[in-house]
Amino acid sequence: MKQPSLDILMQKVDSKYTLVVAAAKRARMITENQPNAGPKGQKPVTQALNEIANGRVKYARTKAGIK
Repeated sequence: MKQPSLDILMQKVDSKYTLVVAAAKRARMITENQPNAGPKGQKPVTQALNEIANGRVKYARTKAGIK
């Protein structure tokens, strides 16, 4: 499966920096919790980007960073 379009992803977040941080944190969670989860051949970053595009991953901006 292909990665979602940047246009679709940017509608879900406020900046590219937020997108990168949210995807990296979610990919790390996927890797640590379920190393072989997800569709066969799909990498954790691709899975995280798909979850962000589908609205399954939310973020909250705080003064200290994204939580």
